[in-house]
Amino acid sequence: MRKIIASINITLDGFMAGPRCEMDWHFRYWTEEMAEITGKVLSEADTILLGRVTYQAMASYWSSVIFDLSFPREDLAIAEMMNSHTKVVFSRSLVRTCWNNSRIAGTNIRSEIARLKGDRKGHNKNIILYGSHSLLLTLLRMNLIDEYHLWIHPVFLGSGKPLFVTPPVQQLRLLHSQTFHSGVVLLRYEAGRLGGMSL
Repeated sequence: MRKIIASINITLDGFMAGPRCEMDWHFRYWTEEMAEITGKVLSEADTILLGRVTYQAMASYWSSVIFDLSFPREDLAIAEMMNSHTKVVFSRSLVRTCWNNSRIAGTNIRSEIARLKGDRKGHNKNIILYGSHSLLLTLLRMNLIDEYHLWIHPVFLGSGKPLFVTPPVQQLRLLHSQTFHSGVVLLRYEAGRLGGMSL
């Protein structure tokens, strides 16, 4: 069965974004090595899960960068996959999508995820969840995430959108850790059964 991988940029004090969903704090730490890993994980997936806010920000950014001559050429492969992969948006207020290969999810999250994970017709790679604070917490509480990729940045925000909002107790197993010269640490965890140490 396909895995759901949650890839999350997070600060040292546990925030996924600033109070107004700001993500500018993580751009200065981006490196070619991080881009290479991101591209590899993205190449092993064919579907991206997004909440409305993250979807709108990513749709605006990724659909335009391929025409930007100043965009780093080494990141073009990521841009092409972001634009070509299937995007499934979970939103109660969005009425239509404008980004290539995107659609609005059904209202029942659990059945939508079950359908996506069981879909073998043309989709047999992993599913990635990027950011999307509310959706992430919902899937976490439903125990529907198979792996967590935590990109921990050497930044204190002081306030914002916290990852650690009373999650269910869940056992995690460390799969891999990697430190980058920018100070970012990547921790990859496999989600286990409920009832162990907390995330």
